[in-house]
Amino acid sequence: MVDFIPVHTAHIITMCPGGRPVAVMENLEEEKNIATVVSRFLEKRMLEKQDFITLIDNRDSPVVSASAGSTVRSLLKVRSVSETLSVFGNRIYVRGLIEFTNYCRNNCLYCGIRAGNTEAQRYRITEEQILNCCGEGYRLGFRTFVLQGGEDPFYTDEMIAGIVRSIKKTYSDCAVTLSVGEHEYETYRLWREAGADRYLLRQETADNGHYSRLHPSSMSPVHRKQCLENLKALGYQTGAGFMVGSPFQTTANIADDLLYLSGLGPEMIGIGPFIHHDKTPFRNEKDGSAELTLFLLSVLRIMFPRVLLPATTALGTIQNDGREQGVLYGANVIMPNLSPVGVRGKYLLYNNKICTGEEAAECSSCLQRRMNAIGYKIVVDRGDYMKEQN
Repeated sequence: MVDFIPVHTAHIITMCPGGRPVAVMENLEEEKNIATVVSRFLEKRMLEKQDFITLIDNRDSPVVSASAGSTVRSLLKVRSVSETLSVFGNRIYVRGLIEFTNYCRNNCLYCGIRAGNTEAQRYRITEEQILNCCGEGYRLGFRTFVLQGGEDPFYTDEMIAGIVRSIKKTYSDCAVTLSVGEHEYETYRLWREAGADRYLLRQETADNGHYSRLHPSSMSPVHRKQCLENLKALGYQTGAGFMVGSPFQTTANIADDLLYLSGLGPEMIGIGPFIHHDKTPFRNEKDGSAELTLFLLSVLRIMFPRVLLPATTALGTIQNDGREQGVLYGANVIMPNLSPVGVRGKYLLYNNKICTGEEAAECSSCLQRRMNAIGYKIVVDRGDYMKEQN
């Protein structure tokens, strides 16, 4: 076990009645507790709920260690980079994101494409357009295509299965990831049998009470978690995750999310800062922060050394170098936009979403330069989850 001693305050000298000096260190027991928590986490990769709360709430606390001036954040950052390099080297996997519909039957309170947003410019793209996007992406070196959309009843289960089959038939060396919300077991099975390799479905929050404050009563946190269990059971490489800084979120909620993910064991984890959208009930809520998101990326990398961990578009939106910083905190996936240019500005889950320029898949050389500048390289690879060899 590594021994760390946090330093928050200097000694304060007071005088007791009678003139005897007494050395007082503020919060001495708390500081010792932080040191113990950091040490335990670095050794065990896991904590109990209260210890996670302590770790998160004291993430910028200075600590005395082998390196002068270290903080909890900096220690975890160094460790997370070491974990990433030991498993993946300096390889960054890219996924071509195809946002094929922004219609959605749901009314999540935070989402810009919620059914209740009557001002959203709705669109759908055809199977032919999706395949054209894949063709362009393949030419650019993408070997994973992510089909993402709202829960749009227009696309029947069989239509989605047909699109998956077409992609797999044309690009047999590529992975197909679906991200189209909550469905029943038989639907997920149909898509898996059609050739879908992965599925992304963030739990958003593991706390049922918090979930109910972010979603309409028609949506169930129990059902969402059951969907994730079904995806795992069907053999999908499964992605879960949560918003950072969502309305009403507490540190205890984040700790619950970390514990939930530990139990689920996903192959992919996506987290990003909450960013408000002007046409939602949360239009006046405070946005989440890049700094907490980055810290939690390092926590997740230490907990899950082999997980596929994206530096999300939301992180790149809220901070100009958010994706680079995400990689430097343990992320190893980025997801440039392959959608038709004419619709990219319409898939707006939140305000000011980056979707053109260097975010675009067409500027893959720009992304390569940005990754090279921080010591990493984008590779032509499916980037599948790699199980630990016994």
